Amino acid sequence: MDVGAVANNAAQTTARTSLSGNFDTFLKLLTTQLQNQDPLEPMDATKFTEQLVSYSQVEQQINTNANLESLIALNKSAIGANAVTYLGKTVLTAGSATALEGGAAKWRYALTSDANTLQMTIKDSSGKTVRTMTGDKNVGMHEFTWDGKNDAGVDQAAGTYTLTVTAKKTDGTAIDSTVGGIGLIKEIDMSGASPMLTIGNRGVSLTDVLSFVN
Repeated sequence: MDVGAVANNAAQTTARTSLSGNFDTFLKLLTTQLQNQDPLEPMDATKFTEQLVSYSQVEQQINTNANLESLIALNKSAIGANAVTYLGKTVLTAGSATALEGGAAKWRYALTSDANTLQMTIKDSSGKTVRTMTGDKNVGMHEFTWDGKNDAGVDQAAGTYTLTVTAKKTDGTAIDSTVGGIGLIKEIDMSGASPMLTIGNRGVSLTDVLSFVN
């Protein structure tokens, strides 16, 4: 059950009940005053008219909010249904993090121009550097697979790791690079406002999926 939707429905019900009660009281006061007014000096109805308009506007706003909540719920349902099709798919995600599973972790990195030197630095979830190595220095997109071993050749524990690519030209000028993690979607959590994909032991927003990987 969507707790947020239940809370919103309860708030709308409370608002309607409060508005209805206040409006009934207002009508009783208006009727009483009209019945007891001096025929020779009739009361000014301007204020009552303004208040009637205000009640109408509030009621319209409550109805508008209810309609918006319904549209949001329908949209969330559609997004969730679409997210289910991602299960079991391998995807490229934004950011330098990926999962080390079964002795392998994969990334893609892109260079905006050819590099003279290139260093890849892999860090664990605590920020500790576990491996440094070189890679393809040519301009364009490259896929990189890490065997899960540190610089001493020791297997590292499964978990989330990040890759940083530092590339430079011959004159030492830094070259822009982008990095994305590659992983298999094992689970989808739809309890929040938007679906979260489980890749390895990390949660990834649906909006961070860049592409499917064959």
